Amino acid sequence: MKTIIQPHILTPTPLSAENFAPFGDVIEINDQAPIIINDGNTKRYDNLAKVSCVGDDSYTAISLFRAQARLFPMRIYMMEKHPFGSQSFQPLSGEPYLVLVADAVDSLTLENLHLFLAKHNQGINYHVNTWHHPVLALNHTCDFLVVDRKGSGHNCDEFFFDDQIHIKIQYERVSN
Repeated sequence: MKTIIQPHILTPTPLSAENFAPFGDVIEINDQAPIIINDGNTKRYDNLAKVSCVGDDSYTAISLFRAQARLFPMRIYMMEKHPFGSQSFQPLSGEPYLVLVADAVDSLTLENLHLFLAKHNQGINYHVNTWHHPVLALNHTCDFLVVDRKGSGHNCDEFFFDDQIHIKIQYERVSN
């Protein structure tokens, strides 16, 4: 007799600085006061996230990621974390996206997972060692400006869920 496995369904909650704080920073303009620069022509919203970079030969790099839109429901197989640096994603395509993170534990369980819906104008910065899923574009192919650490040392640990654990993201496509 075959065992029937019931999937664990994840649905997103809106991303906010408060509910994302254990995992990193939300990068967005809210009610903070800007610094006026460039002869009064520019408002600078300063120090929205801290970039972490560990290692003598490490450096901070800026990259572009082009993410294909995911199909839903979507099964989750793995999570990753970066032990030597933070990783920041800033959306460039004017589209919402999903952010899947997990509590800071060594062996992940279903109960450790947290799914957020980021608005088109919200970037995120994962703290060092924060478990997260690779970028989850929703409606279209999306570009992200990524700031993260480069240098020697293995800076990507992966965790794969047991085949008997079925985690699915359920999401209904909507516009931003």
